[in-house]
Amino acid sequence: MKLSILIVNWNSKDYLRACLESIRRTCADLSPQVVVVDGGSFDGCAEMLAADFPEVEFVQSQDNIGFGRSNNLGFQRVTGEALLLLNPDTELQPGAVDALLAGLQQVPDAGLLGARLLNMDGGLQFAAVHPLPTPWNAAMDSDWLRHRWWNRKGRLSATASFEVEAISGACMMMRAGTFCELGGFDPRYFMYAEDMDLCFRIHKSGLRVFHVPQAVVIHHGGGSSSTHFSKFAEVMIREALDFYFRSNHGRIHSCLYRVLIFLSAVSRITTRWLRGLGAHGQARASGRASILKWWTLLRWSIGLERWAADWFRSGGKTAVTQKALAS
Repeated sequence: MKLSILIVNWNSKDYLRACLESIRRTCADLSPQVVVVDGGSFDGCAEMLAADFPEVEFVQSQDNIGFGRSNNLGFQRVTGEALLLLNPDTELQPGAVDALLAGLQQVPDAGLLGARLLNMDGGLQFAAVHPLPTPWNAAMDSDWLRHRWWNRKGRLSATASFEVEAISGACMMMRAGTFCELGGFDPRYFMYAEDMDLCFRIHKSGLRVFHVPQAVVIHHGGGSSSTHFSKFAEVMIREALDFYFRSNHGRIHSCLYRVLIFLSAVSRITTRWLRGLGAHGQARASGRASILKWWTLLRWSIGLERWAADWFRSGGKTAVTQKALAS
């Protein structure tokens, strides 16, 4: 089965280099077609590819059109039967692609297959696999719930593929024909949740989603810091999920999601404030970041972060002011 690997770059030239080197190391026998799309970042990756990776097919988008639309653009160049969608901040480990290809070929109704994503220190990224979003699990946003999901039914120690609801968009293997039949990623998503939407549509089409633990991939972007807070990212994740509920389940789910975000925010702010009394150092900084995050999401849930909806609906064309991000 001929393989095509599609990567979307946005200001990730150094990560992209390491990713492509890992493809060379681990996929030499497969001779894959590799397509890289730069989503309007003009970060020098074109020059780097021409000099060091001449075998890579490069597509330059003149504008930042978003993750999903950039993948759809690059897909026009794809010639393989199997398609691997890969983030530039990933590094394939030996045997990873072979395991994904084997799973795709052995299970006729496999729609999507995902790898086991690891941090640089070897720790498992729990977001590699999770249930499809519901208003409840999306509003809880809980590490405890993610750990609990993985600890059930031997998932942490599994050595054979098992069926799941959703996988991370950092590494997705599928048939190119399936991606084409689904119309690619929904272009209405500029960033975030487009991978969940794709998983939802895979299930709706009658196909299945699998996690392949034998396929190990290092994902640099999967880590998080408890003391770091990005208002833009946190709000846009929720805006994308709100759109996911509205487009796939209707306005009632969207409204319920906002109500649950509000209640969750009130609970988290209160709990963190009480824990912070008398806290010092790292614990105090972590508590402050958590309170700021959930205060922002509380405001979003009641419609006080209108810039986010305007930005999302415009496909990233509306400017986000410093005033909006600081409010």
